[in-house]
Amino acid sequence: MTTVPFALTGLPEWWIILLVVLVLFGGRKLPELARSMGSSITQFKKGLKEESEDAKASIDAGKTTDGE
Repeated sequence: MTTVPFALTGLPEWWIILLVVLVLFGGRKLPELARSMGSSITQFKKGLKEESEDAKASIDAGKTTDGE
C-alpha cells in the first residue's frame, strides 16, 4: 500500500504543525516571517514574468529576421 505524506492531512495535524512553528519561532517572529515569505513569492513571480517577456521578445525578433 502506497501513501502520500501530505495528501491526507486533516485539521488536527495542521494544529500540531502550527503549534510546532509557534514554539520554534515565537509569536513575535511569525508576522515578520510571513511578510518575508510573501515578499519572496512576489519577487519570484516578478522574475518569472520578466523571463517570459524576454523569451517572447527574442522569439519575435527571430521571426522578423528569418522572414526573408
